[in-house]
Amino acid sequence: MKNLAEIDMKLEVTVIPVTDVERAKEFYSRLGWRLDVTPPWVVQFTPYGSSASIHFGEGVTTAEPGSGRHFLIVSDVVETHETLLAAGIKVGPLYHGGPDGPVEGPDPERRSYFTRAEFADPDGNTWILQEVTTRLPGRVDADDTSYASISDLASALRRAALAHGEHEKRNGGEFDENWPDWYAEYLVKEQTGEQLPL
Repeated sequence: MKNLAEIDMKLEVTVIPVTDVERAKEFYSRLGWRLDVTPPWVVQFTPYGSSASIHFGEGVTTAEPGSGRHFLIVSDVVETHETLLAAGIKVGPLYHGGPDGPVEGPDPERRSYFTRAEFADPDGNTWILQEVTTRLPGRVDADDTSYASISDLASALRRAALAHGEHEKRNGGEFDENWPDWYAEYLVKEQTGEQLPL
């Protein structure tokens, strides 16, 4: 028998309590989330790049509409914030944690996990955008590193390119023939939260 810690359990769906199914469908469609094929009694949407989805519908939950509170991880919260506003989604200002509480604006160093913004669906279910580029150690197994979308991988490659430019400067500005190996190491270690290569 396996130890429980060795059994894969993947989060598939979370339920969102709503009062008006059609209004909720319109809102999540405006977000660009994919409307999935489901049995007729449930509506399922999946955010672009996500492995997990949301469910809502008549009688799917007894939770109070508006009581949902979930995090959406993005690699560039500033760009996501601007895109949501341009799409007509009412989203609060960017903020980051300070010693005395939240401070408006993105984290000056754009540290992973620090910058957030919030928006809500028509029922008041809250979605918290959080910028994560480098995972804390132990959150991702090196054997399971992957990118959920083309834009997610492209953002990671841009960060690696900037870091590799600094790497080449430190090495006298010489072209690095082994740049593919350096990039690969950087991309995996960024996801797993390990020490990044210099």
